Amino acid sequence: MTAVTDHTDHAEHADGTEPAGRVDPPGDDADGFVGGAWDDGLIARRVADSGVFDVDVPEQYAHGDERQGADAELVARLDALRELVALSRARVDGEALAEAGQVLDQAAARRRLSHRHTVVAIAGATGSGKSTLFNALAGVPLSETGLRRPTTSSPIACSWTDGAAGLLDRLGIPGRLRRRPLQGQGPQGVSAPLKGLVLVDLPDHDSAAVAHREQVDRILELVDAVIWVVDPEKYADAMLHERYLRPLAGHAEVSFVVLNQVDRLPGEAADLVLDDLRRLLDEDGIALGEHGEPGATVLSLSALTGDGVDELRECLDQFTREQGAAARRIAADIDAAALRLRPVYATGRKSGLSEDAREEFTDRLADAVGAEAAGQAAERAWRRNANKACGTPWLRLWRWYEGRRSPSTTLTVRPVPSDEEATARQRVEHAVRIVGERASTGLPGPWGQAVREAATRGAEGLPEALDDLAVSAGSPPTRLPRPGWWPVAVLAQISMTIVQVIGGLWLLGQIIGVLDPNLGVPVLLMLCGIVGGPCVEWACRMAAKGPARRYGLDAERRLREAAAGCGRARVLDPVAAELLRYREVREQYAKVAG
Repeated sequence: MTAVTDHTDHAEHADGTEPAGRVDPPGDDADGFVGGAWDDGLIARRVADSGVFDVDVPEQYAHGDERQGADAELVARLDALRELVALSRARVDGEALAEAGQVLDQAAARRRLSHRHTVVAIAGATGSGKSTLFNALAGVPLSETGLRRPTTSSPIACSWTDGAAGLLDRLGIPGRLRRRPLQGQGPQGVSAPLKGLVLVDLPDHDSAAVAHREQVDRILELVDAVIWVVDPEKYADAMLHERYLRPLAGHAEVSFVVLNQVDRLPGEAADLVLDDLRRLLDEDGIALGEHGEPGATVLSLSALTGDGVDELRECLDQFTREQGAAARRIAADIDAAALRLRPVYATGRKSGLSEDAREEFTDRLADAVGAEAAGQAAERAWRRNANKACGTPWLRLWRWYEGRRSPSTTLTVRPVPSDEEATARQRVEHAVRIVGERASTGLPGPWGQAVREAATRGAEGLPEALDDLAVSAGSPPTRLPRPGWWPVAVLAQISMTIVQVIGGLWLLGQIIGVLDPNLGVPVLLMLCGIVGGPCVEWACRMAAKGPARRYGLDAERRLREAAAGCGRARVLDPVAAELLRYREVREQYAKVAG
């Protein structure tokens, strides 16, 4: 079907004004796309020197310092939200990130379009008089009013300034439903103070037609601000407060709440109803813009008689001249998304893997690998070596003889029983499970699950790796180290043996008559050798306790460090990587939440 355009509707008056009720054809927004070039591929903004700024800039924004500061902060929050979504895709459920992605998409789409225009929707229930208010602001009957319900079946847009076509295309409002306000009325014209305003009259949010409610919900997500029109009968309607006002409490700065039809209330009843409305809004969590504080604007008026309409027009005029509604709406959407994502990124509890938990994990692995037993075995081996080196020659000779007579008693490696191996594996699994639980304490559900999974993946093959370590690092060296006093002890032991031999030969010589009889000296020499040898051996044993203990502790330390290194590489490092990733995500979330 081909649309027929009435060219007379687009004709301009001789004084440069446009006729009331003019329809803007759909098309690209002059403010949104310039020469096919953007200054940023992610968040598109119009090129500064495009030369299409034909609207008067308010004096307070002449240099753009305040706007640039707010825009820079908004861009930083959007970038942080984008980074947050990117870092979380592999850890967080996609449904939880859907709203954040929708906020990014809507923010990018809105920022590509005109920032000179402010899109304000008029929403309300059936019979609240929102279409009458829409016509009163435009100065001409653009939206149909009447007793038939629902009266407004499709959204109707009215733009006070050219260049809003792209915005209306985004809202899905066809050209036949686009209007222009009445021009040239009064000293400056009825619509003169509302430059940049794009007003949209929505269907009833409580309409019996499902399609009407769907249109309302869709457009409310896209506009920069909303004027909620209520009447004295339905201002406390539960559907309005529970479905719209309460969920949009964070959008108070871009919200107007208008009590219409006050001409129906006698005397001070209008003030009483208005006060009750403020009370309900406060219960909804909506901040009220009173005493210069940011928040929702609450007014009472009568669209039918015009009482209070000028005050609303002045508020809208100031609102549109600030040209910050779009940014505030995006910031409010980010706040809402951050609030819903808070359980995913913050719990208010301390999280992370403490040093005590790391040491406990290391102790459990050392226990599983038998580090203490290996140290004790190394200590005993060192003592045996000391006893063998510093013992009396007769005792060493006897041990050699016993070894020759019983060769089957040589030391053999005892295989590890299957039940001990199973116990060691259970100890390793228990250690991994405990460290995973400790590391995930205080983390939100998805990140705690990711930490536990990282620990479990690292535990695969850990018992086998620890067994290899026990064989390699736990086996004593083929030659044990000797302290510096060992040669002295050996020399002393040899001296005691020589004294015994000399005394014995001397005594033997006297017995066979080769030497002169003198029992005192050879007997004394033999006694010195016999007593001195064991004394030297005992002294060596006492002196060997310290080095043997240190050698055993060193062997235990080596095996403990080897087990700790294996556990750190396979379990602690992946867990720490997940915790670091969560810390980065928390930093981005802090930027998003402001």
